[in-house]
Amino acid sequence: RHSATRLQFARFGGACPLWHVHEAVAIPDRILVQHAETPDGVRYISMAKGLVKPSGSFARAPRRYAVVLGCEATHAADFVYADAVDRTRAPTPIGISCRLCPRDDCDQRAFPPTDRAIAVEPSVRRVVPYRVV
Repeated sequence: RHSATRLQFARFGGACPLWHVHEAVAIPDRILVQHAETPDGVRYISMAKGLVKPSGSFARAPRRYAVVLGCEATHAADFVYADAVDRTRAPTPIGISCRLCPRDDCDQRAFPPTDRAIAVEPSVRRVVPYRVV
C-alpha cells in the first residue's frame, strides 16, 4: 500500500466498502473506474482491476489481488481512465474506514465511528442498527 497523494489507507480493519477496490476483487479481469470524494473534500479518479493467480494445487483456492491506480481529480486530464467518468456528476462519497469516517448517513457503514457515541433504539428498525449522536 502506497499513496503519493493525501489519500490515506486504512491501517487496521477494512477500507471503505464504497471504494471500488472491493468490487474489483469479486470481478477479476475487468477494469473499474471510480470518481470518489473523501470527507476532507478531495476528489480522486481511480482505476481498479482484480487479478486471480493459481495457487499451484487444486486443493487450495486461487489467490486474489486487487490493484488500484489513481490520482486527484485535478490531474484527471492526464489519466486515461478518467475519460470513462462523467466528472460533472456527484462523486462517490468514500472514507478511510468505517471507524474513522465522519459521514453519519452511510448505509454501507460496517462499524460505528470511534469518536462519537451511538444510540440503539430497539423499537426502531433502520438499515444500520444504531444512530450516531
